[in-house]
Amino acid sequence: MFNLDALKRNSRRAAAFGALAFGAIGFSCAFSGAAMATPLPLFPFILTPPAPSAPPVQAAPSDDEGTVTELPARLRRQVVSYATREAPGTVIIDTPNTYLYYVLGGGQAIRYGIGVGRDGFTWSGVQSVTKKAEWPDWTPPPEMIARQPYLPRHMAGGPGNPLGARAMYLGGTVYRIHGTNAPGTIGTHVSSGCIRLTNEDVTDLYSRVNVGTKVIVLPMDRRADNTDGKRG
Repeated sequence: MFNLDALKRNSRRAAAFGALAFGAIGFSCAFSGAAMATPLPLFPFILTPPAPSAPPVQAAPSDDEGTVTELPARLRRQVVSYATREAPGTVIIDTPNTYLYYVLGGGQAIRYGIGVGRDGFTWSGVQSVTKKAEWPDWTPPPEMIARQPYLPRHMAGGPGNPLGARAMYLGGTVYRIHGTNAPGTIGTHVSSGCIRLTNEDVTDLYSRVNVGTKVIVLPMDRRADNTDGKRG
């Protein structure tokens, strides 16, 4: 005989089991959804290796170091007409127009663009070259250090030295005709009284000038050339 009570009891157990199973599936999906949103590490004690860091960026070189500066046409080394009574081989510095003339004779001279003393540091007079040096060391004089205490007390010669590739020392003064590691300053009034040329130009002048060469530095109110009264 078919037992109706047993059948009902079995049906209730099946329904309860089905509800339990469905609830377990729902909990599992909810947990899975949360897990997908915020994944949990299976082995939290294992450290993830750090991502490789980017290689260090090297500083860009100075604009003036190892580069060629294109000078304006008027400041480039060139042979020009130049009338003077001074003997060939004389150096004449036209301070107001930032030119240096090396007298060739026959009404001609080599003209170089230069940087000269800034306001309050220009000077004039007649000196002679007493010493020549290639890639000279630089020892700022005490009066310069007094004005600029941050300057080095001594700097070995080389491309980074502000005296540049060559120097010609003038008499017993602190002034020199020298090169520069800042060619962009040619044509300006920038120095403490020294006369600067590009390293290429000072090397050319150095090859022409001897110890004993006469150097005439004109004052700010005079011009070196007397040709047409116009600035070159």
